[in-house]
Amino acid sequence: MDSRKRPRVVVLGGGTGMPVLLRGLKDLPIDLTALVTVADDGGSTGRLRDEMAIPAPGDIRNVIAALSDAEPMLLDLFQHRFKVGNGLSGHSMGNLLLAAMTSVTGNFLTGIQEISRVLNVKGEIFPISNDSMSLHAKMTDGTVVSGESNIPLANKKIAHVYLSPQPVQPLPDAVNAITDADLVVVAPGSLYTSILPNLIIPQIDVALSQTKANVVYVCNVMTQAGETTDYTAADHVQAIRGHIGEECIDSIVVHNEPIRGHVREVYAEENAAPVIYDTERLLDMGLRIIESDIIDPSKTALRHDTQKIAKLLYSLIHE
Repeated sequence: MDSRKRPRVVVLGGGTGMPVLLRGLKDLPIDLTALVTVADDGGSTGRLRDEMAIPAPGDIRNVIAALSDAEPMLLDLFQHRFKVGNGLSGHSMGNLLLAAMTSVTGNFLTGIQEISRVLNVKGEIFPISNDSMSLHAKMTDGTVVSGESNIPLANKKIAHVYLSPQPVQPLPDAVNAITDADLVVVAPGSLYTSILPNLIIPQIDVALSQTKANVVYVCNVMTQAGETTDYTAADHVQAIRGHIGEECIDSIVVHNEPIRGHVREVYAEENAAPVIYDTERLLDMGLRIIESDIIDPSKTALRHDTQKIAKLLYSLIHE
């Protein structure tokens, strides 16, 4: 099929949820673009950010791995994390390669593109911004917590999040991808620390509101302690709308099968519970609700099923 005629699908996100979606979508006849958060500041990523003044490479690394068609051994090397107690301890090889390629090319995006070429990545990967940035959360009690990794640990109710230094400049390619898309997917993930850092960047919010594409939010299946405790599906959407406006999300995908008892018990130990999808409130918000069994039952932890969710999203393109 002529690539110019293939539907253009854009996925925004970060964390563990985004690669799951991308692994299924990469083999479909679409032009796929991943827009990835660069606000992470934990572990290897945080150390490289501080020492080299580059955007966070960790989520980019996982997206590269998800979209790569390289040999398994090469991907294992790319994802290898050093454990020996020395200066490399905690670093992942992929993060180091991204930092090195940024240094060689002089540009974070160019570094991503060169590594993507070497690892035979399907689709395009853009950082949401080429700038290093920090995430902050203002809590409902008025306190401010700085740093993506620190926000959930505060265990307080989040009022809103914002980025510094201002103004954060979006990557023009990211804005254009949303504007020109046929389908935009907001991936599941940590709502305030993986998803919203993408959406609150200037021009990205406007592009989401103005694109002619169907903007679909794949809702989390479980709540997350320190971020979305007691949140329903509508609460997730309202948090997004509260940050970037009412016109940004058109549809929501929710899991419609019960969560097994022993799985619930495991998550309960982490103060997490199944996200309730409050149908009437979602409909009142003008959302189209797409219900489906989208969980992989073979996993011990709750994970979206790569093939199920890809097939579902692909079907939305052709409606």
